[in-house]
Amino acid sequence: MTEITRQIEIEVLRYRPEQDQEPFFQTYSVPFTDDMSVLQGLQYIKEELDSTLSYRWSCRMAICGSCGMMIDGVPNLSCHTFLRDFFPHKMRVEPLNHFPIERDLVVSADDFIGKLESIKPYIIPKEARTLEQGEYLQTPAELERYEQFSSCINCMLCYAACPQYGINSDFMGPGILALLHRYNSDTRDGAQAERMEMFSAEEGVWNCTAVGYCSEVCPKNVDPANAVNLNKINSAKDYFLSFLRPKGVGK
Repeated sequence: MTEITRQIEIEVLRYRPEQDQEPFFQTYSVPFTDDMSVLQGLQYIKEELDSTLSYRWSCRMAICGSCGMMIDGVPNLSCHTFLRDFFPHKMRVEPLNHFPIERDLVVSADDFIGKLESIKPYIIPKEARTLEQGEYLQTPAELERYEQFSSCINCMLCYAACPQYGINSDFMGPGILALLHRYNSDTRDGAQAERMEMFSAEEGVWNCTAVGYCSEVCPKNVDPANAVNLNKINSAKDYFLSFLRPKGVGK
């Protein structure tokens, strides 16, 4: 049976810094079938209608996180969002909110990458082990403590959804705070105290206004809002315990 092909209008934000004074919208008419994603619609535009259109993508399987954009005002992965859900209305595609636009649908991720590198997103062992000593072992219960938060694909959708990051880009942001929690909750890691200082810093968890939209848009159900709330508790506990410790005693 032949699939039915219909036409949908896609309004795309365009911005080419070498020639455009300001971003503007351009509308394209795209034929689609029910199995076509928004990303495939953009690929049709680039291949058949306008080769100057720029956007990021890689895996097309909601794994790489690179094709995030605003789709009808909602942060989404374009490979995981389908044109059929917007038909027969015109749909709008824009770059992610709160990030500088480099070109068309491509945003600069420099701020996010800088914050990501600052938290040392890798295991820093509590103590060195030789090959002869074997692996760093962990129980299923210990894995469960952080496994949910390890699913982050760095798509930055939570940043586009976060009103506080939109107001104050110094805020560390939901995705980075979730990854901080992931490594601090790992029993094999020895840098918890160092990262806890980042949690408790002025632009850490206490800058969050608890809107929770970051968790709603997360394509991997990481729930960064929960990570932030858990570490508000940890930060407060750490603060009050500091008054009970004798001076010079480490955490």
